[in-house]
Amino acid sequence: MKKLFAFLFIILIIYVVYFDLTVGTLPSTRTQQVNAKVETITKPAAADADIPSFKAKVNPGETVISIVEHQIKKTLPVSITELIEDFRKLNPGQTPEKIQIGSTYHFPDYSK
Repeated sequence: MKKLFAFLFIILIIYVVYFDLTVGTLPSTRTQQVNAKVETITKPAAADADIPSFKAKVNPGETVISIVEHQIKKTLPVSITELIEDFRKLNPGQTPEKIQIGSTYHFPDYSK
């Protein structure tokens, strides 16, 4: 009898882990529409940077990667390290980890 309960318990654990990894257990009842105001510019923000860029206002829940991917309408074509370096060149003194909601920054434009 103990073996049967142990077997059923193991099956239950396997099912719970499978369900958690495939479907998840946290419901996502609300979706958030993100409308970024984007302005394309031809001149980079930093005088020494020759990176094509655009200006965008940061909305809640956005990151540097999500803003750039939304602008170019595809996945990021460069490494994250290169994106961080380009962001820092375009916005001297700013780090991508500490962008502020409601602030406008220059982002590298990799659409070409």
